[in-house]
Amino acid sequence: MIYPEKIKAKKSDKIIQILLSISIGMALILVVINKLTTPSIPWAAFVNAGILYSWVVVMYSIKKNINIAGHVLLQTIALSLLTFYIDYKLGRKGWSINIAIPIMIMIANVTMLVLTIVSYKKYIKYAIYQLMIVFFSMLPVVFVTEHMVQDRILSIVASGISVLNFVLCLVLCARDVKEEIVRKFHM
Repeated sequence: MIYPEKIKAKKSDKIIQILLSISIGMALILVVINKLTTPSIPWAAFVNAGILYSWVVVMYSIKKNINIAGHVLLQTIALSLLTFYIDYKLGRKGWSINIAIPIMIMIANVTMLVLTIVSYKKYIKYAIYQLMIVFFSMLPVVFVTEHMVQDRILSIVASGISVLNFVLCLVLCARDVKEEIVRKFHM
């Protein structure tokens, strides 16, 4: 069987530099076009936020030994920031805090639950990321207590699913989680 030739590290770094330069050039051209054609609508900012998000995902994915749970955490945070930015630029209607972020938190927690069930033996790799997702999932509770959301139900459900998922993971893997926390934090 014939396999494709592996790209050398130096060559792949050069390709990334070229693509990054093209992205930056494209972003600058979009800003100029936006200012010349429709300065009242900040569409170039949305496209450039999408380009930035894509580069965050690509650079993270290129790293070796990617932990799936770490990728889930990164995606949740990056997409939350992206939707919040778009909402802010569109006049802060509140859809990012009311709908988008709680839905992303629910999806992240369901993904972590599936990872826990499917790879029970490897759960120890995901424990710290699970804990970080739980802390991030408490943001909707903060939004509710600070009266930043109009519809509280979705935010409360998202945080409730997060806590329920964390408790379920603790029940399934309590001893492993304790060992991992002791090992990571040198307790």
